[in-house]
Amino acid sequence: MGTLLFKELGEMEYPAALSLQERLVELKQKEKLADIVLLVEHPHVFTIGRSGKDSSLLRPGEVPVYRASRGGDATYHGPGQLVVYPLLDLRSTLRRDVHRYLRQIERIVIHTLGGFGLRAERMPPWTGVWLEKRKIASIGVAVKRGITYHGLALNVKTDLSYFQRIIPCGLKWAEVTSMEKELGREIPMAQVRERFLSHFVKEFGYAELTELCHEDIQIGSRSRPPVVPTTSASNGF
Repeated sequence: MGTLLFKELGEMEYPAALSLQERLVELKQKEKLADIVLLVEHPHVFTIGRSGKDSSLLRPGEVPVYRASRGGDATYHGPGQLVVYPLLDLRSTLRRDVHRYLRQIERIVIHTLGGFGLRAERMPPWTGVWLEKRKIASIGVAVKRGITYHGLALNVKTDLSYFQRIIPCGLKWAEVTSMEKELGREIPMAQVRERFLSHFVKEFGYAELTELCHEDIQIGSRSRPPVVPTTSASNGF
C-alpha cells in the first residue's frame, strides 16, 4: 500500500503540534504526500472536543485548556502519555469510512497493550480502549476534506491525578488507568512507540515505514494555530 512516514517529536506544546498537523493536512490535500504518523508527549494541557461541555472542566487550575476541532469531550494530555496523530488520506473508496478508521485505531491500541500482557477491549458505544471499566486510551479524531488529524492518547506512565480535575470524556462513572498502574512496573516509552508503529503498519497494510526528516516539514516552526483557550487559570471551573 506504500510507505508510512513517522516522526517522533519528543515533548511539544499542544498548539505547536496542532499547527504542524494543519500544515501537513494542507500539504496532503494539495500534493501526493504519503500518510504520516506523529508521536509526541505534551506538557500538561486539557482539551475539549467539538461536542464537549465546559462543565466537564472541574478544577483546571494552572493548566491551560483549549477547545479542539476533534470529536469527544474533555481529556488531559501530559508527560508519560503517548499521543499519536495519524494524518491519513481517507479519500479512496476503501478507506473513506471514518467509523471503520476509528475501529482500526482501537485495534492497534488493543494489540499494542496485548504485547505487554494487558487484555484490553472496546466498550461500545463509547470510543476508546478499556480494561473493564477503566479507560486506558482516549480517541478523538477530525477529518478535513478527506485527511485525518488529531488522534489518540495512551496512558503509559501518566500522572493520573490530573484526570480528577475534569470529567474524562464526559463520563462521570469512568475510571482512568495507565499501563504502569496496571502492570506495577516502569514501562519504557520507546518500546511502546515501537510496538504501536509496528501494529499500525500491519493494520493498515503499509509496505514500509520511514522516518520523516525535520527539513521536510519544517518542524522547527512555532507558528500558532487557531486554537482558542476556553478558560484561564483564574477561572477554576
